Amino acid sequence: MSSNAPRHTALDALHRSLGATMTDFAGWDMPLRYGSERDEHLAVRTKAGLFDLSHMGEITVTGPEAAAFLNFALVGNIASVGVGRARYTMIVRADGGILDDLIVYRLQEQEYMVVANASNAQVVLDALTERVAGFDAGVRDDRDAYALIAVQGPESPGILKSLTDADLDGLKYYAGLPGTVAGVPALIARTGYTGEDGFELFVAPADAEKLWQALTEAGAPAGLVPCGLSCRDTLRLEAGMPLYGHELTTSLTPFDAGLGRVVKFEKEGDFVGREALSEAASRAADNPPRVLVGLVAEGRRVPRAGYPVVAGGEVIGEVTSGAPSPTLGKPIAMAYVDAAHAAPGTAGVGVDIRGSHEPYEVVALPFYKRQK
Repeated sequence: MSSNAPRHTALDALHRSLGATMTDFAGWDMPLRYGSERDEHLAVRTKAGLFDLSHMGEITVTGPEAAAFLNFALVGNIASVGVGRARYTMIVRADGGILDDLIVYRLQEQEYMVVANASNAQVVLDALTERVAGFDAGVRDDRDAYALIAVQGPESPGILKSLTDADLDGLKYYAGLPGTVAGVPALIARTGYTGEDGFELFVAPADAEKLWQALTEAGAPAGLVPCGLSCRDTLRLEAGMPLYGHELTTSLTPFDAGLGRVVKFEKEGDFVGREALSEAASRAADNPPRVLVGLVAEGRRVPRAGYPVVAGGEVIGEVTSGAPSPTLGKPIAMAYVDAAHAAPGTAGVGVDIRGSHEPYEVVALPFYKRQK
């Protein structure tokens, strides 16, 4: 097999048996959709959806200095994360450019799991392996040790409760606990990328199919459907969640991306990128960079990443992600625009779609927020 052949998750045969349209995503053969993207999207918003996310990159960090090491290697204060909790953070280059956004779970006092995006898993692994020098800690590539299944949507707690005796009611957002689901040992995390309540279940690849089938059966009465990456993208876009390679890149610092809050200058000790990020923070305070905003179409044409945002005949920004929004019923986009045009309701803003300037309304992100 050539090294260029896409990798397959433990659920590959199952996806094909369900008639999934497969696509190469970050070197993995992944389900794009099973039927209608819109139906899958709306199922997650109103009932529940089931996702295979086994392409994500799990990296385990252990040892007496694991917390100190992660504080040095990442921009967040990881040492302050309690056991059983998780935190959204980023890893940057020395110049402050974003290498990836991450979720870090503290599994035990001296054990963490870092979850990287599929497209950046190797980059993150390499950076952590390089940065661990001098720390009494170990970095382990656990990408092959886990399959990851997500159940997302308002019906997901009820579906999962029928398969586990874990205390789901006590499980807060951005927390994870070990448990058993459908007889399968799992790390049960209350996290997700859809803007809905939901869970991500980290299990051994050998157990993935059993778990998927159990969730499918338990969820059938509640309207759960299998969901592909396509609706995951429209769900996260409506929820205003950034996607690496679109809203986040190495040419942007967290401050440029409007996510300066994840950088914790007050934590003890030095960290990679501290000096550059400190400069970026003061630059942003004096001279605001382009701001990430939402755009809602007045017409039907869909904006795509890279399209110029215009006002008064001038280019004032660029679309980073765009798609039809099943929830709003019209095309939406996220875009970086000049601070002068970033206020919600700013008049005269459009997107240049193949030479035609289509009118768009500037709105605050997210486009969609679930009712608690």
